[in-house]
Amino acid sequence: MKKIGILILAILSVTIYSCEKADEIGPNDKNSLSLNFDNMVGTEDLVMGSKTYTNTSGEKFTVTTLNYFISNIELKKADGSVLKYADQYFLVKESDKASQTVTLNDVPAADYVSLTYTVGVDSAKSVTDVSKRTGVLDPASYGADNMYWSWNSGYIFFKMEGNSDNITATNKKYQFHIGGFGGLSAPTANNLKKITVDLSASNAKVRKNIAPEVHISVDVQKVFGANIKLAASPIIMNPTLGVPVSANYKNSFALEHVHNDAM
Repeated sequence: MKKIGILILAILSVTIYSCEKADEIGPNDKNSLSLNFDNMVGTEDLVMGSKTYTNTSGEKFTVTTLNYFISNIELKKADGSVLKYADQYFLVKESDKASQTVTLNDVPAADYVSLTYTVGVDSAKSVTDVSKRTGVLDPASYGADNMYWSWNSGYIFFKMEGNSDNITATNKKYQFHIGGFGGLSAPTANNLKKITVDLSASNAKVRKNIAPEVHISVDVQKVFGANIKLAASPIIMNPTLGVPVSANYKNSFALEHVHNDAM
């Protein structure tokens, strides 16, 4: 029995020592941190096109397109300092699984207690010379699934489309194309939405051997809220008319959980 007790203590000591070593932070330690956006309807995974849902007004709807820009990500450390990832823009598309994971590389090892990001493309980038807007910001890159208003010289921050039998139009289609950064030559509606996610309950622990994954759910049911009715407003593209929609979808983003699994 004494030998068994000694063996157990030895195992516990090794385990504790290993955990302590894994939690050590070297001065040059870095790793990646990813944001995984899980598009949902309530507590269900969103099924595009083929599945019919019911919004809070009792209207039936499907979703055939769901796209949104994520930008200006900031990570706040436990010591209060903030790491900013300026000039990085990501286009999340339900039709493209790979786009739903946003990865930040070379993140310094630390405990991160909050995360902030913007849904949309900030005004400075929106008005910069088009030659400097590359990657997901290249207006020529979208094809039929356009995320840019050439007529309004601005990005569509959030696009949601689908069908509903509650719409009287023959095609039964709804289109929510929400943009507007506040205007260039004259004031306009500002639908940029900054979202802060509290990570303090679990922290995102970046270590040399840990690349945290922050899972964020996006509940499209909340895009309608109690104030957006498909029968009354199936087409919303004007930035001013889009203000209540952007207020609703800001509330659709919520933290699910954080993975801090060692590699």
